Amino acid sequence: MKDGALLVNVARGPVVETAALLKETETGRIRAALDVTDPEPLPAGHPLWHAPGVLVTPHVGGSTSAFMPRAKRLLAAQLTRFAAGEDPSNIVLTT
Repeated sequence: MKDGALLVNVARGPVVETAALLKETETGRIRAALDVTDPEPLPAGHPLWHAPGVLVTPHVGGSTSAFMPRAKRLLAAQLTRFAAGEDPSNIVLTT
């Protein structure tokens, strides 16, 4: 990752190598926002809780009263695109 990057993990905890993340955030080279961790749940004394530049959310980082209506609209739009033979919105390319 480039210096100054912000790593966001809302997928699965093991996607990120925790030891490497801690090493890089300790130097201040990158920052991280984590809605999932490895291990999960994080034990009380885990270093991620106090790592500089790391924000850990309780696996519901975006939960608001607006979530369900918006999620329903997004799902309906994605299903409409799928039925029309189109790619879904918000594809993340891995190459």
